[in-house]
Amino acid sequence: MASVVVILLLSYLAGSIPGSVWMGQLLYGVDVRKHGSLNAGATNVFRVLGWKAGVLSTIVDLGKGLLAAGVIASIRIDGLPSGFTFWQVESVVRLLAGIAAIVGHMLPIWARFRGGKGVNTAAGVLFAITPKTMWIVIGVFALVLFSSRYVSLASIVAAIMFPATIAIRMFVFDIEALDRSLLLFGIIFALAILYAHRSNIQRLIAGTENKVKNFRLAHGMRGRGEL
Repeated sequence: MASVVVILLLSYLAGSIPGSVWMGQLLYGVDVRKHGSLNAGATNVFRVLGWKAGVLSTIVDLGKGLLAAGVIASIRIDGLPSGFTFWQVESVVRLLAGIAAIVGHMLPIWARFRGGKGVNTAAGVLFAITPKTMWIVIGVFALVLFSSRYVSLASIVAAIMFPATIAIRMFVFDIEALDRSLLLFGIIFALAILYAHRSNIQRLIAGTENKVKNFRLAHGMRGRGEL
């Protein structure tokens, strides 16, 4: 079991890499956690530093999830506790590594435990495990985003759609390749994303959540000379 602990530790450390924070500080001399929504996620990077930094931050966050679930989780393990034997070992290890990476993104040891909300990192994890499901979820995300102009709402709906899509593919279309652990951990992912977005949910209910004004390339606060 020592190797499972190593996988979890390495995945957490990979998830802890605060790409948006370090990039903002090193390339622009700006700590994104002090501006905009005060969050270290890619959405706030778009808002503060513009589209180039935002795209790079998104790639880094996605990459952390892909690295954890797709590469680090492939380390040979000794086995799982007896309580996990009715699930596919590979799926469980990938998901556990993914959860560790998401926790690292939200509570990064390299940035005083002040991280982002985990949406992009979770997307990277789930892309590594079930890419077909994720393409469906991304389609829903884009539909909600373009119709509502709320990034937070699109993220919340996408998080809920993942376990819903897994359930439909498993129980309606009887796709045996999907392990039941995906459904359980998909629900855990969704609950974690909902918890991380609790302040956004409050603002959505109150009607004070920030909307995307347009979908042109964003110059950010820095590009507009506000920093």
